[in-house]
Amino acid sequence: MKTLYLDCSMGAAGDMLTAALYELIDDKAEFLNQINNIGLHNIKVDAQKVLKCSITGTYFDVCIDGEHEHSHDHHHNEHTHNHSHSHSHAHNSLKDIEHIINGHLNISDKIKNDVISVYKLIAQAESHIHGVDMTDIHFHEVGTIDAIIDITAVCILMDKLKPNKVICSPINVGSGHVHCAHGILPVPAPATAYILQNIPIYSGDVSAELCTPTGAALLKYFVTEFNKMPVMNVQKIGYGCGKKDFHIANCVRAMLGETNQTDNVLELSFNIDDMTAENIAFATERLFDIGALDVFTGTIGMKKSRQATLISVLCYENIKDEIIKAIFKYTSTLGIREKQVKRYTLDRKTEIIKTPYGEIRKKISSGYGVEREKYEYDDLSKIAIKQNISIDTLLGKIKENK
Repeated sequence: MKTLYLDCSMGAAGDMLTAALYELIDDKAEFLNQINNIGLHNIKVDAQKVLKCSITGTYFDVCIDGEHEHSHDHHHNEHTHNHSHSHSHAHNSLKDIEHIINGHLNISDKIKNDVISVYKLIAQAESHIHGVDMTDIHFHEVGTIDAIIDITAVCILMDKLKPNKVICSPINVGSGHVHCAHGILPVPAPATAYILQNIPIYSGDVSAELCTPTGAALLKYFVTEFNKMPVMNVQKIGYGCGKKDFHIANCVRAMLGETNQTDNVLELSFNIDDMTAENIAFATERLFDIGALDVFTGTIGMKKSRQATLISVLCYENIKDEIIKAIFKYTSTLGIREKQVKRYTLDRKTEIIKTPYGEIRKKISSGYGVEREKYEYDDLSKIAIKQNISIDTLLGKIKENK
């Protein structure tokens, strides 16, 4: 499985994430040309080689109207202090941002959607903090042109890399205070703290803002799992550097490689001897609705030779409490057993196949040296009924038309 691992032990900002991902791609010149011709006037973007604690990395430099946007006196060089020049004082609304993205940027609709989705995460945070509707939010630092470039650049690079899974380390948010458009705020800034809810973060010993709202939103949007580095066959490594120097290398490290599809899950099990099959089926559906990975049953013998049903539920740790509450709510059990298990699964994806009879979803599974594919039964069934033929006949016709 193609896996991207992000080491955020020195936090994250849009420019640092851009630089780290930039080091992973092959067509670097093409990417810089795309950004420099993205549709925004008077900008010049450059990727510069720099040293951080004797480690060579890339610094992503944005120059607008001849001024270097990421060279201001704040840690991640990204929109956390008031800027002194006029265009950075523009307070763009979410509608303004969407107009710039949809009306001016030369990028695909998918990437436009990604960029807007990241901005909406920031808008939701600002809306909650300031107690106003999202449509009334006016971005200060994160509404500037360089922020739009940073977010767009990361979205383009993620689209180029197309990882199946993105794993991120716990995030070092820094400590102390930061100056912003609203005054002096604690680190992490309120917007950053809101965005990073339910994500593992820590402060470390660096007194600076290490994770910006933009960096937090990009991680929230793209990362599928926050955890330690998995066992992986690393093929490429990128270092995205910030402007300031600390006693620790000020960079985001990105690693691209292959992992097998494994994860740790919980198995919650319990015995039932006084519920009907219909009620068990209803409870099973409710558990799937909450997010159970699997629910399965088996016949067992209990004390006094009574037949009963063993119900097992697989789920991730983060929804364990909800699953337990639902088990007690929808079943008659008086107790639940818990154990941690490791799953080995094939990587799965779905493709839409166009046939003379209509579109059919094809599920493809791969990994551990095998690859399998299977058409979605519901799609086959509908077409077979409509054509008044058997599923086997339909499969034969699909094969003939390949």
